[in-house]
Amino acid sequence: MAASGGAAASGGTAQRGQLSREKVLRAAVALADHSGLEAISMRKLAQALGVVPMALYKHVANKDELLAGLVDAVLAEIEPAQEGPDWVANVRRRILSARAVMLRHPWARRVMEAQAAPTPVVLAYMDSTIGMFLAGGLSVDLVHHVMHALGSRIFGFTQELYETDPASASELPPEAAAAMAAAFPGIVAVASSRPHDPDSVVGSGCDDQFEFEFGIDLMLAGVERLHRSGWRSADHDREAASVL
Repeated sequence: MAASGGAAASGGTAQRGQLSREKVLRAAVALADHSGLEAISMRKLAQALGVVPMALYKHVANKDELLAGLVDAVLAEIEPAQEGPDWVANVRRRILSARAVMLRHPWARRVMEAQAAPTPVVLAYMDSTIGMFLAGGLSVDLVHHVMHALGSRIFGFTQELYETDPASASELPPEAAAAMAAAFPGIVAVASSRPHDPDSVVGSGCDDQFEFEFGIDLMLAGVERLHRSGWRSADHDREAASVL
């Protein structure tokens, strides 16, 4: 359900009787893409559609339902699940499809993180992702732990706690920069190891797409190794108990 910034404006000719839930959500996605999440309100959306605000409530009961619908609309753009024995390629392709969708709609991440509970569409997405692992022969036990490990990565984003920005360190007076390098040599070395990228959200020394793909590939390779070895969480529990 891709939408451009101009789609909201073109909806200005819509009449009340022509509205549908899909049209309302499509206009809301376009409005958020064009003006940011802060622009989303029932009043502004009604203006974009050329209707009175009350006309929207037949299709979305309130703003919370509207935001949940936005998440559903964005997830609908992600490539459908592909089941088969090559589960690594299937999972990787779908996660990178989700990543591309989240880059098209950067505000969607904030909405998802703020949701109190997943919608049926979100649950269906998670269920179909689990299905790809199971179709590849992974045990339910292993998939349970894999889903915990992947976390928000299945939706195409990760949660970064802190940014490490070598550019900011270079702007410090020489004495302060030297003190930082002496106090935190590992951080400074790692943060300075890649070309400057002013658009990075995880630090200006990072290539966000590369880091995301690296993390996914690393995790999937580890999962494949565990799968091939016949790993079971019960084995881990027994080993832990024997140590105590």
